[in-house]
Amino acid sequence: MVQAWSWNIPALCILLLLTIFYVVGVVRLRRLSLSEAHASPVKARHIIFFVLALACSIGAFFSPIDAIARTQLFSVHMTQVVILITLCSPLFMAACPEEMLRLLFALPPMRVLARVLLRPLTASILFNLIFLLWHTPLLYSRSVTSAGVYHGWLTLVFVASFLNWWPLIGPMVGQRALSLPMQMLYVFLDGQPVDILAFLLVVTEVPIYSHYIIPYQLGLSPFSDQAVGGSILLIPGIVDLIVMSPLFIRWLKTIEQRARERDLQRQAEEEEYEYVEEWEEDEAEDVAHSSSRLAE
Repeated sequence: MVQAWSWNIPALCILLLLTIFYVVGVVRLRRLSLSEAHASPVKARHIIFFVLALACSIGAFFSPIDAIARTQLFSVHMTQVVILITLCSPLFMAACPEEMLRLLFALPPMRVLARVLLRPLTASILFNLIFLLWHTPLLYSRSVTSAGVYHGWLTLVFVASFLNWWPLIGPMVGQRALSLPMQMLYVFLDGQPVDILAFLLVVTEVPIYSHYIIPYQLGLSPFSDQAVGGSILLIPGIVDLIVMSPLFIRWLKTIEQRARERDLQRQAEEEEYEYVEEWEEDEAEDVAHSSSRLAE
């Protein structure tokens, strides 16, 4: 098995930029909180999320996992990708308070870029297009023959995954936030292309990616390795179901609350109507009594 660590220059640049942005953001937010006598929005959990995301990203990009994923086992490649797009990118985003992200998009160029790339439809299409394009047999077989090309594609997929998660856990910049039903629809439709690829990798009996040199000690055939990789690629779909569950529960609670508010409003209107009727009846009785007295 390969034991060497890899030098992924594109990933190194991205992780350095993320770290610099995060440190500068934390310092700036704390200065603003001190000047305004408010508590800093950066909590201990944010720092923990960032360190965990950074550690997992370093392991996925630079450890021997990278060399094994590129040359020996397709299943390890899928593990590497799933770690980056399903664990690392949402952890990085969860590590950033909304105020920090809004400071970033306060810059006019970033605001214009956000209005284009962070639209749910655009973000989903970009991520799925990049992911599926890379995993076409022709492009993927060429990428694994060059560490630089492989690392470029891997880093591009990682960056695109931030766009993919943004409509769910990122602040909306220059556009309205998605409603709960639209969020559920986004999660469902967004995961379909990757799920279809995963099922194809599992059910087909022909190894699509046959260039891997699988160590004989493992006793794996090329198709077995591919089927394991397809099974691992189903994990993002499971995560989508996990994400949809609380969204669905929140939606039901919202519907229930609105129905309760309508019932209370209807009850208040009925009570007001009854009060008006009683008042009119009392007025009518008073008028009748007054008329009878005048008649006497």
